[in-house]
Amino acid sequence: MSAKMTPEESIALIKANLTEVLNPEIIDDVYFKEKRDLKVYWGTATTGRPHCGYFVAMVKIAELLHAGCHVKILLADLHAYLDNMKAPLELIEQRLKYYEFIVKSLLKAVGVDITKLEFFKGSSYQTSQEYTMDRFKLEGMTRISVAQKAGAEVVKQTADPFLGGLTYPLMQALDEQYLDVDAQLGGLDQRKIFTFALENLPKIGYKVRSHLMHSMVPGLGEAQKMSSSEPESKIDLLDSPDVVSKKLKKAVCVPKKVEGNGVVAFVEHVIFRVASLKTGGKPHFTVERRDEESLIYDDIEKLKADYEADILTPQLLKAALIKALNELLDPIRSEFEASEEWKKTAELAYPSEEKQQKVKKQKDKGDPAKRAAALAAKAEHLKLKDGEAEDSK
Repeated sequence: MSAKMTPEESIALIKANLTEVLNPEIIDDVYFKEKRDLKVYWGTATTGRPHCGYFVAMVKIAELLHAGCHVKILLADLHAYLDNMKAPLELIEQRLKYYEFIVKSLLKAVGVDITKLEFFKGSSYQTSQEYTMDRFKLEGMTRISVAQKAGAEVVKQTADPFLGGLTYPLMQALDEQYLDVDAQLGGLDQRKIFTFALENLPKIGYKVRSHLMHSMVPGLGEAQKMSSSEPESKIDLLDSPDVVSKKLKKAVCVPKKVEGNGVVAFVEHVIFRVASLKTGGKPHFTVERRDEESLIYDDIEKLKADYEADILTPQLLKAALIKALNELLDPIRSEFEASEEWKKTAELAYPSEEKQQKVKKQKDKGDPAKRAAALAAKAEHLKLKDGEAEDSK
């Protein structure tokens, strides 16, 4: 167990700052009966470019490490393909490399020592004979409606789904066994996959795990969450300062309304949490005002109260968030710019996006002389028609 914490302290930190914990007694048993540290995994499908919502999971991973947990990071390359082919097979290797670069940089940005983590590539074990047979077992006993329900909040839903999307939650459940963990960490959107694992892993002879669920950062518009595959809903971790500013200025931020406000939620779940982690639990968030004293918040509830009272306006809040977020993203952007390998990987992983950013095609308007001749011919034709119309009167 962690040399710095008692079992009670470790358990309290593991369960802190979460929306929900399923089967919390499993965590207690690991510490009090088995007398060892908890083994946890967090996974991500390597689809679109990761966004700032990832900070929420990274801060929790930092807390788990501080509690003495053994944390494993799964870069789920095959899941990225199975989810409606968001990552084509020919690109999944480069997408995986890109995610490894950016997840490690993101973890370092919030102060995590990445040498304490284990990284796993999904396809390194998901194509084994043993795993495949277990997948067959789950596929054989799982109805289509159950698989659809399990992946409803995570896998892209269509009227006529691909088989890959139905297999996705089954494999995520199996990953708990093959990564040899006691618990899985994920967003609240993963809850149906987690309950699928709880109900079905024992049917093929495997133990139940605990599940730790963190809150989700709402999208910038009407989306319920930031999504790597929905560009308009997110701020990318490598967006430039100007792009971050433009996106936040356009973000929906209803005055005096906290509930469902994505900008307020972002300050709460990202800025405050990261600041708390870096300052040992003493965060502060500064809002500068032109002709008045700055507002300084060390309590998110006070910030929310001032927002509802219109002391803190959307314009003031957005300006302060733009500054704080850009400061948080600066080391990630700097590391990217300093790495030729990372930049080359980005071009290979997201080729169409890179081309769109570099080249904006001009519409071919054809030969000017031919256009002029065509216009003249059209005008002459209209003139003749008008003459015929006059003669018929």
